[in-house]
Amino acid sequence: MTQVDITIRSARPADAAAIAAVHDEAWREAYRGIIPGRELEQMIQRRGPVWWRTILDRGARIAVLEIDDSLRGYASYGRNRLAASPYLGEIFELYLLPEYQGLGFGRRLFTAARRDLDARGLKGLLVWALADNDRACGFYARLGGIKVREMDETFGTVVRSRHAFGWV
Repeated sequence: MTQVDITIRSARPADAAAIAAVHDEAWREAYRGIIPGRELEQMIQRRGPVWWRTILDRGARIAVLEIDDSLRGYASYGRNRLAASPYLGEIFELYLLPEYQGLGFGRRLFTAARRDLDARGLKGLLVWALADNDRACGFYARLGGIKVREMDETFGTVVRSRHAFGWV
């Protein structure tokens, strides 16, 4: 019988390249056909290893999912960026390599980030997802998130709606 080692831990600056690789692959999978190609490529290129190392060096809260010592996903989170909101915490990003999606690992990362936010006194949680990203919207709805806000975001000449899901 084979055993698999699954760990969720806080990211370290040395994880920057692996986080960038997950970000690159997950974003291409999630947003191809939703965000125009040129804009998507620019957004991905801005988030390389140097960018991730810089935010980790500045103390960003990022939980990483490791399976057999290889980074397969991450969640970045912290204080809600909206000034007036009853939701004090926010998960900014939660991404997994495509082949690890739909297996319960996203739920584990979500739960780890939420517990850390709660422990820091940041009660209530907000997560944004592009409305056209059916997989993400369905995921947050299945976790009990309720759509609490809607906002438009522009990518080049294309406007997309995004939804905020909230948990108390």
